[in-house]
Amino acid sequence: MKKLFPLLFILVLVLAACGSNNSSGSEEKASSGNENETHTYESEDGSVEVPADPQRVVVLSSYVGDLIDLDVPIVGADAWSMQNPRFEDALKDAEEVTEDDLEKIIELKPDLIIGLTGLKNLDKLKEIAPTVTFTYGKLNYLDQHVEIGKLVNKEDEAQAWADDFTKRATETGEQIKDKIGADATVSVVENFDKQLYVYGDNWGRGTEVLYQAMGLNMPEKVKEDALEAGYFALSTEVLPEYMGDYVIFSKFDDADTSVEDSESFQNTTAAKNNQVYEVDGNAFYFNDSNTLDYQLEFIKESFLGK
Repeated sequence: MKKLFPLLFILVLVLAACGSNNSSGSEEKASSGNENETHTYESEDGSVEVPADPQRVVVLSSYVGDLIDLDVPIVGADAWSMQNPRFEDALKDAEEVTEDDLEKIIELKPDLIIGLTGLKNLDKLKEIAPTVTFTYGKLNYLDQHVEIGKLVNKEDEAQAWADDFTKRATETGEQIKDKIGADATVSVVENFDKQLYVYGDNWGRGTEVLYQAMGLNMPEKVKEDALEAGYFALSTEVLPEYMGDYVIFSKFDDADTSVEDSESFQNTTAAKNNQVYEVDGNAFYFNDSNTLDYQLEFIKESFLGK
């Protein structure tokens, strides 16, 4: 009997060691494989279980650039994003889709769908994959990027970009104000589909960078008619009233360019002093992180020459 106790003790140790090794292996496997893992995202409409590492995202809105910067694979995107020359490489294998292309979206086998509030087929899209929508303008342009980061489980990366962008934009803004003067005004004008528009401070096209991040001045007429609404349509005749001392002029390939030859345009301070900076409307359109970086660099080079 006395000889039996040491044998039993050794057997218990061996079994315990085996059990420990098996348990350790299971835990390692569970923690290393995140293919099917999810996390709970608190959306505007409530909690949504979304992939912890999404690999096939369909974007039906203006957030493609945010996902590109966060290195999230996109399999389907809206027409505006597909037309953006700066997104071309990242979207070379993606399909152009709308909220109505349900069969096409099903074929893309998305693991996450992102769109704007008011999607027509929201309930049907939710049956295809976890679907999250955002209300445009509810969050400011920096917080929106951070929120996208939360959604795709990359909040720290998104916050780091937001902090760095704020620093870069603020410094550049101070340099611009030192050069052009504290009272100088800047307008963002767009020529699209035979119509002229001027923009407030939260409608993409560099407005967030110029007015919010840099604190540059918009003309009083722009402030009066476009600040609250976001944009304002105007005619060539009244254009001079909305043209600042400096102008970011957004153009599209198929837009009517006759306005640039008009007397109203040519007689403005900005035109006379060669202070109208033309941009490709398709590349300058959004206010995602990728586009904001591009806008900042363009503004910096245009105003400061570096």
